[in-house]
Order: sequence, then C-alpha cells, then structure tokens
Amino acid sequence: MKQQLTANEIRESFKRFFESKGHQIVPSAPMVIKDDPTLMFTNAGMNQWKDIILGTRDPEPRRRADSQKCLRVSGKHNDLEEVGHDTYHHTMFEMLGNWSFGDYFKEGAIDMAWEYLVDVIGLDPNDLYVTVFEGSKEENLERDDEAAQYWAKHVPADHIINGNKHDNFWEMGDTGPCGPCSEIHLDSRTPEEKAKVPGRELVNKDDPQVIEIWNLVFMQFNRKADGSLEKLSMNVIDTGMGFERLVRALQGKHSNYDTDIFQPIIREISRLSGIEYGKEEKTDVAMLLAHLLYESGYCQVFISHKLRLTTPCRHHTN
Repeated sequence: MKQQLTANEIRESFKRFFESKGHQIVPSAPMVIKDDPTLMFTNAGMNQWKDIILGTRDPEPRRRADSQKCLRVSGKHNDLEEVGHDTYHHTMFEMLGNWSFGDYFKEGAIDMAWEYLVDVIGLDPNDLYVTVFEGSKEENLERDDEAAQYWAKHVPADHIINGNKHDNFWEMGDTGPCGPCSEIHLDSRTPEEKAKVPGRELVNKDDPQVIEIWNLVFMQFNRKADGSLEKLSMNVIDTGMGFERLVRALQGKHSNYDTDIFQPIIREISRLSGIEYGKEEKTDVAMLLAHLLYESGYCQVFISHKLRLTTPCRHHTN
C-alpha cells in the first residue's frame, strides 16, 4: 500500500513539479500588505504580482510558482458564513499557484494542471470535472471555446461544464486585472452516491464532497473604474489551488479539518478545553472557529451562551 503523503510533502511535490517545468519557486508574500494602499491583507496569490500583470514592472522570470498564505475576512471573496460550518472554507489558508507572465497561456496551464493532478499525485481522472466560462452578452464576451477545446484532450465532453460569470469570470475587486477562468472540481463521494447522481450535476451546488480544488485564471483584461474592460499588454496565467483541499483529497478525508494541517491544533484545543472533538456539532463548530484564534495566540473557546472556556496560551507556537 502506498504511504500517505503529509501536508508538507504535498506542498513540496507541487513546487518540485513546477520547478521541473521551468518555474522559479518564490516565497509567500506577507499576509499584511505594506506597499499597496488598496489592500490591507493578501487575499489572493496574484496580489504581489499586480504591477507585473498591469505591465508596470519587469515580468522576468516569466514562470513562477509558490504557496501563498492568504487571509479573507472581508471584501468580494470572503466565506465567513461558511467557515467552521462546512468542511472546506477557511479565512486563513494557503493557495498553491503557478504563474505565466506573457509565456504559456491556456493550453500550457491546462496540460500542466492535468499532468500534476493525474500523473504525479494520482487523482482518478473519472472524479474530475472542469468548468469553462459560458460567455456574457452584457460584457460582449463569448464562451471560452478555446479552453474547452484543450480540456477535451483530457476529459470526456460530459465532464466539461459551462459556468456563469459569477463562477467563471475571475476578478478580485471592482477594478483591476481579470479574465475568464476554468475550475477543476473533485468528486469524493462514495461509489454508491456517484451511481445515483452524476458528479456534473453537483458541480458548484455546495455539495461538501464535490468541491473546487483548483482555479486556472486566464487574465486577459483590466477592469477600469467605469466598468469597461481593456486588454492587458500580455496574457497572464494565474492559478490557485486550495492547499487544504488537496491535502484532504490525498489523505482520504472528507473534511479539511481531519488532515494533519489542522488536527494537531484541534487536539490541543480539545485537551485545553476538556471537550472531545467529534461528539457534538455545536462544540465542533466552536473548536473549528477557535483554531483561528489559537493560531493567533488567543485561546478563547466560546461554546454557547452558557459556557465560555478561557485558557492561557502557554502552549501556543507559531
């Protein structure tokens, strides 16, 4: 039986794969942004490359890869209502990404993503579904037939799904770099569940076992203040894969929180609070929310109106 990879080994495998494809491995940018007045926190991997994407900074080297620590607590792409209540959303998380600044574009990004997921880490191709931008009449944008054509090399037609502007046209804010995207979704349900309902019917339907793991963004435009789109000076590949979701898939778990990323923290919170994890939904949710406080050095666990547990953080380490 193949030995299960740890989270650190999975992160390293991603970096080594893209290094073998000519990418320079770069460090994660700080989560607290110091040189961009438009953002307080790094909320996407592309933040540190914004000047390159807009053509105001040297793009060399044109191929890069990283694991970016992100924080989403406000703005367009936060998931605060879901965090702790579902199995796969977080406020603080890592985004595995590969970048191309005027080098390879849609075909290269799609081929490399497929090679890594299927050939390198061994996900079952039958469990993978992809989405492509269906187009937008109001923006005068056509369906992304090009991306669909490249995906057709790897997956059958019924695994390629049209996605609307909300899901398949990526933009971080009201202005700035943007473009159509192609999401890769993984169906982790049991064989019995898959036989009852095809995975394609559950893509982007909030099923906790059919989730997006990787988004390939094809940056082609800059959204201006008046809402119009202008072409970027070069095409840019900006991909983001949920590290925690990938680890969950490879470790055979049905929740991100059951992986070796979160379990050491959850076990410590359980020890400090004297409450067993996995026994009651209400206290489980409290623990999942508390792990964020614990990472920050604030070990206060609010279980309900009637019970508040406060423990000094003498065991906390960064």
